[in-house]
Amino acid sequence: MTTSTPVNPVRVNLAERSYDIHIGPRLMEDAGALLSPLLSRPEVVIVTDDNVAKHQLPRLADGLEKSAVAFETITLPAGEATKSFAQLESLTRRLIELGVERGDLIIALGGGVIGDLVGFSASILRRGCRFAQIPTTLLAQVDSSVGGKTAINAPEGKNLIGAFHQPSIVIADISALDTLAPRQLRAGYAEVAKYGAISDEPFFAWLENNIDAIMNGDAAARAHAVKKSCEAKAAIVAADEREGGERALLNLGHTFGHAFEALYGYSSDVLHGEGVALGMALAFDYSVRMGLAAASDADRLKAHLKSASLPVEIADLPSGPTLDADALVELMMQDKKVVGGKLTLILADAIGKSRIVKDADRADINAFLKEKIA
Repeated sequence: MTTSTPVNPVRVNLAERSYDIHIGPRLMEDAGALLSPLLSRPEVVIVTDDNVAKHQLPRLADGLEKSAVAFETITLPAGEATKSFAQLESLTRRLIELGVERGDLIIALGGGVIGDLVGFSASILRRGCRFAQIPTTLLAQVDSSVGGKTAINAPEGKNLIGAFHQPSIVIADISALDTLAPRQLRAGYAEVAKYGAISDEPFFAWLENNIDAIMNGDAAARAHAVKKSCEAKAAIVAADEREGGERALLNLGHTFGHAFEALYGYSSDVLHGEGVALGMALAFDYSVRMGLAAASDADRLKAHLKSASLPVEIADLPSGPTLDADALVELMMQDKKVVGGKLTLILADAIGKSRIVKDADRADINAFLKEKIA
């Protein structure tokens, strides 16, 4: 593996809620130095899951101890099911038991599940506590740790209960990806490809040329991919923090993808990034159907996602629940972008050029999905 040095922090400009995203290798070993200026007292609570605790908690502990920062640890079960009311209550009450004050810092050490849950708990504890994101998956480093979206799932849909609550700092340690399971790395890569597909064709082309380096552990390539993704998201979040307009573009593929995640019960059968990959492929195919994009753009997107061993057709999903277009559309109608009972989709004009389509034709989407399922 090649080595890389930390890149200049990416700034998320949100006035008094602004913060830096630090990106580079072995940053957890410097976590104490990075976090100390933010601490009202030299102690924190780390919330992680049982998988991440095995691989990354000792590194973070060493980094905190070097700067004499004391810590307590809360370890939760790994998996999407942890983003639940039950775990939210359990975590929040445990933070109260540990005496967490409003000025203290809670650390979310893990992937998107931990980051979303901890961020939401921090948003409601004592009417708002501070928290730090230390994302350990590619998906979390490029997407869920940035922008302040925090949430838990409901049986009716994904991320339906939550709040906007910005972190105080994000520490994206590229070295954490070395222990990531290959399937999780591929799932996270879907979100990286998304940024190129939304608004940056040159970045998408760079990804086409560098996917092998990213997948095979080249730290410099990984750091570049994470930085470009974070820069893209930071710019959109700064312009539209609460998703009143442009930020919705970040949901390319998510409306379709979340429906498949829900259909599979948020299980490990369909990871979030896998749902996003399939959702992007469907969004591009539907864009072709609508006369917005050329078939060659959809083919290019799907070829690249295939090269990352990601699903691009409904038939690529594992066997499981009955795939029914009506049920999928009902799940899509739980999307947070639904306004007045009308579905909003993020569609594409080309690789690197996307658009928000309001009041999408529900009947036509149903017919499209029926054709895809057949």
